[in-house]
Amino acid sequence: MARKSHSQGGRFIYALVDVDAEVPSYRVTGLNKARVYCIPEGAVGAVVSDIQSPRVRPERRHLMAHRAVLAHLLEQGTVLPMRFGTIATSAASVRALLRANAPAIEDQLQRVRGRVEMGLRVSWEVGNIYEYFVRMHPVLREMRDRVVEQSEAAREEKIELGRMFDRLVQEERERHTQRVIEVLNDYCEEVIANPAKNEKEVMNLACLVEKDGRSEFEKGVFEASKRFDNDFLFDYNGPWAPHNFVNLDLRTPASAEQRAAAG
Repeated sequence: MARKSHSQGGRFIYALVDVDAEVPSYRVTGLNKARVYCIPEGAVGAVVSDIQSPRVRPERRHLMAHRAVLAHLLEQGTVLPMRFGTIATSAASVRALLRANAPAIEDQLQRVRGRVEMGLRVSWEVGNIYEYFVRMHPVLREMRDRVVEQSEAAREEKIELGRMFDRLVQEERERHTQRVIEVLNDYCEEVIANPAKNEKEVMNLACLVEKDGRSEFEKGVFEASKRFDNDFLFDYNGPWAPHNFVNLDLRTPASAEQRAAAG
């Protein structure tokens, strides 16, 4: 049974979890090495640690502590991770938040129960992405050559060359992403395409898979990679708490002063 906290400060919320007759306890410390415990309310609970500050900077040590708690929770069961920096003013406000949103929380827990998130990033494994596209796309090469041959090329032509490059990159990303998702749909419960984070990144996928189905996911990645040549690098990671598959718009009780956001 988790011990009650008598701290007068706030509560940093890491995640929402299922709660049965036995309130879970945790062998992990949170931000500033604070004790991590569960505040239960009915069939759900919030995993928290005490904190004195109303805000927390996203410093590396804090982010690492947050990640470590989520990893520990994922080993124990189903987790709805909260966005870093979610703080309630008191244990009472946490319980009020849980009461006000219990049906939505239970629905989301059911959606991800027994599942984890795996990530897949695919990148162009080339030295210069612009030169690669010039080589692969004759229309871009022709425009590039025209601009280069004109010592006094108009500014508008250079801008149009850049726009054509950007357009081709985006079209290629969309086409390749669709090809990969078509394969992964047979190996994953859900697949979400997130925005690419840099110029060479083709796709950044979040995949919801069964906890015991990671080998199947790896098989799916291998099958998808067969459709691509050596100019593409496939890199998968995880398992993670299912951040990308938590879709909660938590209703904040008017009687409780708190900030709450899920993600």
